[in-house]
Amino acid sequence: MIRAMMVINNQGKPRLAKFYNYTPVEQQQQLIRSIYSVLCLQPENVSNFIEGGSLLGPDSRLVYKLFATLYFVFVFDSSENELAMFDLIQVYVETLEKCFSNVCELDIVLNYGKMHTILDEMILGGQVVETNSQNIIKAVEEISKLEKVTAATKLISKSTSLLWG
Repeated sequence: MIRAMMVINNQGKPRLAKFYNYTPVEQQQQLIRSIYSVLCLQPENVSNFIEGGSLLGPDSRLVYKLFATLYFVFVFDSSENELAMFDLIQVYVETLEKCFSNVCELDIVLNYGKMHTILDEMILGGQVVETNSQNIIKAVEEISKLEKVTAATKLISKSTSLLWG
C-alpha cells in the first residue's frame, strides 16, 4: 500500500503532500522534514530507493526522483514493487507535463487543486488505480468541465435570486 506521496522543493518546502492513512499533522511535518534531510544528503550517483527503518517505521520504503528543483517522493510498504513505484513517479510527472507543458514549482503552487485531482485519478486509498496518462488527462478534463458548469450554475442561481429576491 502507498502510505504517502510528496513533492518537496530543493529547499525543503513541501509543495504537495498526501497521506493515505491517518497521520497527525505534526507527525506529517516531522516526516517531511526527516525525508528531506535524507534526500538532500543523497549523492546523485546512488540508488533512488531508501529503506524506511527508523525514519518511516518498519516495513516502509521510500522511492524518489529529482526533477529540476522538485523531489517527487512515494512512501510505501513491502506489498508494493519498488520499480512500479518509481515508474508511477514517471507517469505522474509525464501527466503533469501534458497538463502544464513544462512543469515547474510555480505550476504546482498555482494549480494545487489540479495536482491533487491528477493524483486522485492515479491513486485511491493508497492503491494504484490508473497508470495511463491519457486516461488520467481525460478524467481531469471532464472534472474541470463539470466544475465550470457547476460554477456557472451557482452564478446564475445567485444572480437570479438577487433579481427576484
